[in-house]
Amino acid sequence: MSQDSCYRPAPRTYYIAREGWPFVGGGFIVAIIAQLLGWSILAWVASFFAAFSLYFFRNPWRKIPDDPKAVISPADGRVVQICEIAKSEFTNGPMRQVSIFMSPLNVHVNRFPVSGVVKDVKYHPGKFLMASLDKASLENERNSFYMESSSGSPIVFTQIAGWLARRIICYAQAGDKAVVGDRCGLIRFGSRVDVLLPIDTVLNVSKNQNVRAGETILGRLP
Repeated sequence: MSQDSCYRPAPRTYYIAREGWPFVGGGFIVAIIAQLLGWSILAWVASFFAAFSLYFFRNPWRKIPDDPKAVISPADGRVVQICEIAKSEFTNGPMRQVSIFMSPLNVHVNRFPVSGVVKDVKYHPGKFLMASLDKASLENERNSFYMESSSGSPIVFTQIAGWLARRIICYAQAGDKAVVGDRCGLIRFGSRVDVLLPIDTVLNVSKNQNVRAGETILGRLP
């Protein structure tokens, strides 16, 4: 991945994320050609790949909670860590961290957790460790968003690549106005998102809980 992976504009809303169409179309084209040539095994493999790509790149509509103090999950997946950190790369002072692991079966479109302003976006090259590991937060390739919510609270969330995910895509840049629940990026294939919240945020989730991007409330700002 290079810094060119972070780009604009955000795509229009379709059921399949636009980044998935080359995989879907390529798979079906190979399947058709293989079938015409009598290569049935390759045709089946290519068809399965295309069908899986349709499933993986799904981009579903979500009903966003109407709660101005709520921090909404930016990712589908399972909460693998809840802890406190001394500071973030953007802010000083302790913050609460909620880490969400996204398996290849989860929706991989990411969403803004709050409404507000994107203050900064930083890309960090790194390793491709298993995204479920705690050290992946600091050692893996990642892309971090620093936001200021409409109420002035600092929010940081980071897209983290996993051992299978080799492409992080973001649609936002510094200065953008964010609307909670709007799509802000995508990671393929299997990854992690860390969300850093003000220390006095009242959390609404627990470890090992499954969450849904745009719908599950991670916590409420003070």
